[in-house]
Amino acid sequence: MAETHSFLDISINAQQLSLIEQGRVIKSYPVSTAKKGVGEQKGSECTPRGWHKVRAKIGSGQPVQAVFKGRRPTGEVYSAELGERYPQRDWILTRILWLGGLEPGKNRYGDVDTCWRYIYIHGCPDHLMTGVPDSHGCVRMKNTDVLDLFNRVEVGIKVYIHE
Repeated sequence: MAETHSFLDISINAQQLSLIEQGRVIKSYPVSTAKKGVGEQKGSECTPRGWHKVRAKIGSGQPVQAVFKGRRPTGEVYSAELGERYPQRDWILTRILWLGGLEPGKNRYGDVDTCWRYIYIHGCPDHLMTGVPDSHGCVRMKNTDVLDLFNRVEVGIKVYIHE
């Protein structure tokens, strides 16, 4: 379980998320951040920088590749056929770690609030994990990776997002 000296380090340049405990990398995962780059402004579709925390863990007990809309399971399980049927959908799968900014004026409150922008760490169709930024602002992960991370961290763990 996560300790007080644990945090998640998300490197936008490396497209990598690392779980840090007591100053050591415990586990690293490939991620995909925003196609439009970094930024905190509401509506920008950019990945916000700075210190955040996981404000909610959503999806416990759902199957791998469960589809979420508005942070609620739809009852669907992602498949290639479902993906072909709805090609424009921004797939949020398996688990959600909902982020909240910790820096007032930078990523908290007003038009830069990470939580109100609905920025998550979440699963996506694995074929979308190509090592390049391609999300709408969220931090995408492979389904088995987001499940593993979800089971390793607690609500309140800090998250540092940087270039």
